[in-house]
Amino acid sequence: MTTSHQGNPSQRKGALPAVLVLEDGRVFRGRAYGAVGTTFGEAVFSTGMTGYQETLTDPSYHRQVVVMTAPHVGNTGVNDEDPESSRIWVAGYVVRDPARTPSNWRSRRSLDEELERQGVVGISGVDTRALTRHLRERGAMRVGIFSGATLPEEAAMLEQVRQAPEMAGADLSAEVATKETYVVPAVGEKKYTVAAIDLGIKGMTPHRMAERGIEVHVLPATATVEDVYAVNPDGVFFSNGPGDPSTADHPVAVMREVLERKTPLFGICFGNQILGRALGFGTYKLKYGHRGINQPVQDRTTGKVEVTAHNHGFAVDAPLDGPADTPYGRVEVSHVCLNDDVVEGLRLLDRPAFSVQYHPEAAAGPHDAAYLFDRFVSLMEGQRA
Repeated sequence: MTTSHQGNPSQRKGALPAVLVLEDGRVFRGRAYGAVGTTFGEAVFSTGMTGYQETLTDPSYHRQVVVMTAPHVGNTGVNDEDPESSRIWVAGYVVRDPARTPSNWRSRRSLDEELERQGVVGISGVDTRALTRHLRERGAMRVGIFSGATLPEEAAMLEQVRQAPEMAGADLSAEVATKETYVVPAVGEKKYTVAAIDLGIKGMTPHRMAERGIEVHVLPATATVEDVYAVNPDGVFFSNGPGDPSTADHPVAVMREVLERKTPLFGICFGNQILGRALGFGTYKLKYGHRGINQPVQDRTTGKVEVTAHNHGFAVDAPLDGPADTPYGRVEVSHVCLNDDVVEGLRLLDRPAFSVQYHPEAAAGPHDAAYLFDRFVSLMEGQRA
């Protein structure tokens, strides 16, 4: 929820005050950055030192105010090639030292200008290290950013923050998903057809599949089983997305039908949580989540450790010690986060289905987990054989 007032940029930049208020009463003061106005969301932090444009345009950040732990943000400006979707999705943006002048051969405008153009309220000059430590200790929580020439009293701002909706219980995937089906053609020879359920899909995901000869039919989050199989898919994909997976009853029901038909299935992030629920496991909210491009994950099937990109505040509650029985056969935890043992992947042993909690399509990187798209291709090859 954001209200913005464009104002005079020369007057606004570095001059107008801004205040960040957390729901527990902690206050940080800084300067207006991006659009001027008021915004609310869930305060989370991202540990990436690069890729801020991809972060901003990731639909999974819908209704979240992102705190950048890297101190210098905006150095390479904003280009027209790297967005992961058609717009910025973050509810607000918090940085310490924004770049004064962007420097990159692809830059078309500054990050400040892009935030202002899209009405995204931000704050700069904040001690983001102290804010991040606070969120690590207290957990992700509701937050408001207020900027302008005149601001309400702190007590009034805090009351507005506490009236904002919480992320727990939020059903958001349909708000960010496509309304109409569209097709991303295969690059080169078409080998397979995949039905991709858009729960907040990033643009790089169908591109990674297209590179492997897959024609991707991207369907709305509300797609039915009949819609899925109308494209005659060789495989079905469930994407990343925002919100609480405990609310996603419709995608869970669709996935169970896919599992019943034993169609090759791959899920990423929210899709991993959907698979967990479809198999009968619960989900839970992490204290402060995993966000950034430097998270260590072990692939337990190979023992290999990958540096991966994450953006999730919820996780699957599945047993780490050996295969578990489900209505669709045995399942094992295939990947685990080495920081905190959070489940980062699931693999069915008796049906062609698997998922990961992180982002193997990651742009601007890392690309350690790109092989997972090849695993999906192998499942479809095996099913044909």
